[in-house]
Amino acid sequence: DWSGVTGGIQFWGQSFVAGPQGEILHLSSTDQEENVVVEIDKQRTEDVRRIWPFFRDRRIDFYGDLTKRYRD
Repeated sequence: DWSGVTGGIQFWGQSFVAGPQGEILHLSSTDQEENVVVEIDKQRTEDVRRIWPFFRDRRIDFYGDLTKRYRD
């Protein structure tokens, strides 16, 4: 436990980098520490956002309840 705070607990999970349509661009190791640099194609990201307007129909006026423990 290099952090000194997890008391030997092993956490599962795996870091990854995903592209603008959710495709996996990089999947990190499950058992080794690693640092990676992944190139992101900004033009492709912009193109995907234009043809797939994911945020277009979001209703930010409903976000207020997300910060409350209970809805009225």
